[in-house]
Amino acid sequence: MTKSSTSRPSKALTCTILSISLLTVMAGAAMAPALGVVRSHFADQSELAVQFIVSLPALFIIITNLLFPLFCRWMRTRTLAAVGLALYVAAGAGAFFVDNIGWLLVLRALLGVSVGMVMPLSTGLLSYYFPPEEQARLMGLAAATNQLGGVVATFMAGFLAGIGWNYAFLVYLLGLVALVLVLVFLPNERLTTGRKTMEHAPDYYESEVGVTKARKNPDSVVRSLMRFAPSVVGMFLTMCLFFIFPTHFAITASSNPALDTASITLLMVGLDVVAFFIGLAFGRLMLWMPKQMKYMAPLGFLAGFAFFASGTSLPTLLAGCVLVGVANGVGVPYLNTIASIKGGKDAATTVMPLISAALYLGQFLSPLIVSPLAGLIGTVTAPYWVGVAIAGLFLVQAFATRRYQALPPKGGVR
Repeated sequence: MTKSSTSRPSKALTCTILSISLLTVMAGAAMAPALGVVRSHFADQSELAVQFIVSLPALFIIITNLLFPLFCRWMRTRTLAAVGLALYVAAGAGAFFVDNIGWLLVLRALLGVSVGMVMPLSTGLLSYYFPPEEQARLMGLAAATNQLGGVVATFMAGFLAGIGWNYAFLVYLLGLVALVLVLVFLPNERLTTGRKTMEHAPDYYESEVGVTKARKNPDSVVRSLMRFAPSVVGMFLTMCLFFIFPTHFAITASSNPALDTASITLLMVGLDVVAFFIGLAFGRLMLWMPKQMKYMAPLGFLAGFAFFASGTSLPTLLAGCVLVGVANGVGVPYLNTIASIKGGKDAATTVMPLISAALYLGQFLSPLIVSPLAGLIGTVTAPYWVGVAIAGLFLVQAFATRRYQALPPKGGVR
């Protein structure tokens, strides 16, 4: 291991890694506010083709995540991040110049490839450069940065779409900031597998997990999936639950005559703000109640969707937004923290690509799972009752896999 990976990382390096987190959420979500304008421009195309503008990147992110270990063999970290970010800017902003739905979807697929190349680095490099006792705080910051990116991108894309349908794609030029930071501050090291993992792990994990031993051979995708299954399944359920909110909230909330479009938008952005502040406080929360943290996400989703399902009055909608915001703000950094410490220095090439794939698979499959089940119930709030049921399964999963969860560091989470 080189000196740069053993010495204390600089603040500039920390900001560089976090800047990648700022961009990853923008792959599909950034275009959601502009989708109506884009739909009007491509009125002669099918509705499904236009919806693919938002959903197609997720599919290619999943595929690229599964190939991420191969990219790490071919390229060092700075090269990999720079290539991914350059493709991110070119494919994302390049759609500004395209007026053909076919070529537009090709660029959206390439955008998914670019995010798949850099997203495992946005969390994996935190486990590579920082000791386990600092990772809870940093994973919280990464999640908060991700939420901030969603808020900024949503507002910018909505504003730009007011100028012209294709102007919304210029929001991806934000990737140039991260690209410059990567070229200046990110060391060009090679991420390899097969090293001894979790060098400090005996203080943080139960011995029954059995992950403190040196691994003689790199993990295959199947072996990694079996080894990190609790975190991977947890991330899939977290995203499957969370995406019930953006895909149904505006429709159900509009049945309240006292709420106009601006009010509904503020409620939705308010959820992201709650998740942002929870991410900032995540390190402290892990210090204060580490054993309870694994249940906060499923309980938050369960209670939040129960409020949404009970009616569309303003108090119930506010309570639901706060609880779902808390659940999302805790769930993502908690699962990333568990996985990164368990994976140790190898996390970027073993568990983090799987976590990223599970995250986007949950986003991609959430409507396909929830909508048919909600159709069987047939009420306006039916998707939220499905969310309550899935959250119940998530709670059972969290309890059943509790022996795989992290214990607090002896020195606390700083």
